[in-house]
Amino acid sequence: MMFMKCHRSKLSVWAALCVLVLCWLYIFPVYRLPSDKDIVEEVLGQGKVWTKNQTGIDMYRKLITECCEPREMFALTKENSPIGKVLWYDGELYHSRTVNNDTYPLFVKETPLKLPLKRCAVVGNGGVLKNSGCGRDIDQADFVFRCNLPPLTKEYTADVGTKTHLVTANPSIIEKRYQNLLWSRRTFVESMKAYGSSYVYMSAFSMKPGTEPSLRAYYTLSDAFSNQTVLFANPDFLKSVGKFWKRRGVHAKRLSTGLFLVSLALGLCDEVMVYGFWPFAEDLNQQPVSHHYYDNILPYSGFHAMPEEFLQLWNLHKTGTLRLHIGQCAEID
Repeated sequence: MMFMKCHRSKLSVWAALCVLVLCWLYIFPVYRLPSDKDIVEEVLGQGKVWTKNQTGIDMYRKLITECCEPREMFALTKENSPIGKVLWYDGELYHSRTVNNDTYPLFVKETPLKLPLKRCAVVGNGGVLKNSGCGRDIDQADFVFRCNLPPLTKEYTADVGTKTHLVTANPSIIEKRYQNLLWSRRTFVESMKAYGSSYVYMSAFSMKPGTEPSLRAYYTLSDAFSNQTVLFANPDFLKSVGKFWKRRGVHAKRLSTGLFLVSLALGLCDEVMVYGFWPFAEDLNQQPVSHHYYDNILPYSGFHAMPEEFLQLWNLHKTGTLRLHIGQCAEID
């Protein structure tokens, strides 16, 4: 009987402690994401005021370097991925691919970028770029990153520019837009000319279904004697970047391509300017915004955490670590 009473007494104490902890977390939460409205109001309050903070830039470059080694590890090279190395897919548990005589020749010898990069522009594809007049600003950057093979045709260039140094090509785009390159490949080769002699950055070893389309894209450009260089994203780098942002409050199945590129730029560039990142349905004038500047196709629900990512970028903007451009860069003629 005494044992039963003691046991119940202990349970009651633990129950009371749990209630107290839950109440405390409700009143003083560890972290609570602001509402979309609160974030937009803060952006409006900030206006166009921005001051570069060299200390913040240096600190973040140090953090990214310590966690992820972007200079040496952002792409698979013959130096960091010799024959016999096991590449563990960062997007799938327990799946891997061993570098062999077939894959090794596809890697560049060493990191091909001339470092350090100076003024970099990371260009997302958000509808906020429409009528922004940011094309001239973007093209003045020394190095331009673009996401997922966006259209750069004449009707868009005033807003998004024409220059490209590195463009990502998600395997899902190869699958959906170019039918996995199983039939005609000419359309793909022709469309890639819009990006000049750029690096094409592909996550071939993130998820198994993306490997074959990525390799097919490599061979297609090689067979067409393209002047572009395919770089395969290093899954170790992608995994490290994912952990870096998760520790800072970004909880998603996978980071967006845009945040991966911003992370890379923070590690490689002296100055980072960010365009086309706006995850909200309305702009600062409460006007509807399409998801992309070229269409309104929404991403899979729950895959990315865009408001959380934007909040991280906004905090870096406020501290002068990068500059986030929202709205117009110049008046449209």
